[in-house]
Amino acid sequence: MAKKKTEEAVEETAAEVKAEETAETEAPAKEAAAEETKSAAKSKKPARSRAKKAKTADADGPQDKRHKRSERIGIVFSDKMTDTVVVRVDRLVKHPMYRKYVKRRKKFMAHNGLGAAEGDKVKIVETRPLSARKRWRVIEIIQKAEK
Repeated sequence: MAKKKTEEAVEETAAEVKAEETAETEAPAKEAAAEETKSAAKSKKPARSRAKKAKTADADGPQDKRHKRSERIGIVFSDKMTDTVVVRVDRLVKHPMYRKYVKRRKKFMAHNGLGAAEGDKVKIVETRPLSARKRWRVIEIIQKAEK
């Protein structure tokens, strides 16, 4: 085990020397490549962790891996609380046995930063817990209620 480590160290130093010699004699573009090999040879981390870093760096888009937030469209059912509305979301579900569409309704408590009133059609989005029962936010008023 100790012999392998010393052999690897000798190979790394030989690669460093060779990289320095080629960097001095060749164009500046190859100089950058030599520095990369030199830094890779100097790092004491195992090859597996370097491979993981390469995978995450190659990913398209931001490094931030967030869950896509669920959005629903519904009608404001109640606006009697301050900064909170109750939004009723209707959806059609096919009955498993009878194959008939059945209307399902669910009420969500949402934070009302836009001032939606009762009867408005709004779009709500999932968010972090804002209170004991409030986990949604009004992000858009699609249609105002007729009065």
